[in-house]
Amino acid sequence: MCGISGWVDFERDLGPSRDVAQAMTDTMACRGPDDEGLWTAPHVALGHRRLAVIDVEGGRQPMVADQDGEPLAVLVYSGELYDFPELRAELAARGHRFRTRSDTEVLLRAYLEWDEDLLDRLNGMFAFAIWDVRRQELLLARDRMGVKPLYYHPTPSGVLFGSEPKAILANPLAQPAVVDLDGLREIYAFSKTPGHAVYRGMHEVRPGQVIRVSRAGLSRRFYWRLEAREHPHDLGTTVRTVRGMLEDVVGRQLVSDVPLCTLLSGGLDSSTVTALAMDRLRKDGKEGVRSFSVDFAGYDENFTPDAIRSTPDTPYVLDVVRHVGSDHTSIVLDPADLMDPAARAAVLRARDLPLGLGDMDTSLYLLFRAIREHSTVALSGESADEVFGGYRWFHEPAAVGGDTFPWLAMPGVERFNGVVGILSEELLRELDLPAYRARRYREALDEVPRLPGEGGLERRMREIGYLNLTRFVQNLLDRKDRMSMAVGLEVRVPFCDHRLVEYVFNIPWSIKSFDGREKSVLRAAAADILPGSVLERRKSPYPTTQDPAYDQALSKQVAGLLDRGGVAAAQLADLGRVRAVLDRQEGEADLDGRAALDGFLGLNAWLEEYDVRLKL
Repeated sequence: MCGISGWVDFERDLGPSRDVAQAMTDTMACRGPDDEGLWTAPHVALGHRRLAVIDVEGGRQPMVADQDGEPLAVLVYSGELYDFPELRAELAARGHRFRTRSDTEVLLRAYLEWDEDLLDRLNGMFAFAIWDVRRQELLLARDRMGVKPLYYHPTPSGVLFGSEPKAILANPLAQPAVVDLDGLREIYAFSKTPGHAVYRGMHEVRPGQVIRVSRAGLSRRFYWRLEAREHPHDLGTTVRTVRGMLEDVVGRQLVSDVPLCTLLSGGLDSSTVTALAMDRLRKDGKEGVRSFSVDFAGYDENFTPDAIRSTPDTPYVLDVVRHVGSDHTSIVLDPADLMDPAARAAVLRARDLPLGLGDMDTSLYLLFRAIREHSTVALSGESADEVFGGYRWFHEPAAVGGDTFPWLAMPGVERFNGVVGILSEELLRELDLPAYRARRYREALDEVPRLPGEGGLERRMREIGYLNLTRFVQNLLDRKDRMSMAVGLEVRVPFCDHRLVEYVFNIPWSIKSFDGREKSVLRAAAADILPGSVLERRKSPYPTTQDPAYDQALSKQVAGLLDRGGVAAAQLADLGRVRAVLDRQEGEADLDGRAALDGFLGLNAWLEEYDVRLKL
């Protein structure tokens, strides 16, 4: 895993601007703490920060493929290819010679052999840029599910690109950082639009998309999209097929030359990954896997069930640890950790946007920071809910029958409402978020692939599955990538393997929900490797602290900011509404108020640190 950046300009010599290219690369230092490199030619500069995972000694970047001492192509790459051993063998049979053991060199040689058709052969999570010296052309590509980020900013004579917006914003051509009404709509609509990057002039390479930049201009195409196919299997065969695919996926993703672990919450998804990892490692004669979880001081003793969390995680985590035998560590946090200014600043810097989820983001960052002291790679259960239908909105009639994104039709979306509720009335009228959401929802529905004659509930559940796999999951993948890479931890997501996603997307809903519960097929596929308590546990989202000390510290910080005056967020927020939330939180604090205050602090810090220019 790494951070990449670059600059192509067909009308100027970039040699005198090497310091700017270096500054762009330096913004990616957290993503790649182990090494750095910068390659330049008259019209291109490619930067790389490396987190060494495969072939620690030999996989340095930018990597150059040459012939008779002359460069043919140069690669900067972030991610992992899980099928690189097979690709390497095929390329060697075609006459390619390798100088390293890295998947980076396999990717570069695959480009020389197959050009952009190489993308059809890749299994992994990746974002990369290849400068073809012969053609004087740049190729940008991103993995099918968008696990790894990649942004770009076209210029009049080329393009800027980077793993994160901060790399692009470090170039004077992208300054100042401008955000207009559509950018704010994207922040507050809670319906991520693929390709939208919030900052004016900046875009995100869409999942499954490849972009070419040449003197003739910029072109885009999709090399992969979800397709509707007839499902060929009955229930029993479907469950066996899913189990076999999961065993293969997890086995592939255990390859690492550095310490590896799993993230374990005690839920079905992470427990399945941990159990499969343990089973594979034992079969291979290796030591078992380490597992990590997050907890809050006093959480279990004082836990109060609410509408979305009926149980704490720890009892189920311990059941899994006893059942599979992982070497487990629980990272325990308290309110002081969650309100630590340095940690919150790191979260904002990792996000580049005020899109955070308050204590849930900070706790994830702190969890990953603690894990990084022991491991460099972690396997996660992320995305199983989107793939297998685990969220409540797959099953809630109001959401299934709603005429909007299903997560917005659910009762009790306090965090969404709280953050928006502090904005000024004038701004809310200008944003017209209901109209923006409706437009984006219709655009998404127009993309949904369908089988001929498909209708009724099956048609609707295919729509909901597609919306989750192309809109909702991106928010969580972005969050996991930013929080992990902020501390130089690589997080792998087995449930995003495109073969698994394609297969499960086309399982009829009648099979996906055959036992009347969420994630029926996954539960059946893992039934023999998990304790009964986890198999019967109801879906519980990522935990949030229930300690009133957090709400008190949050209110104190917001009050201090208001007393200080000169509040940058006053450009967008109604300070009277913020004070009203503070007054309400002095009574009985709630999630709505917490989200509002966390959102206000995040908005203010973002406007100040990034010197955002609002064009409204």
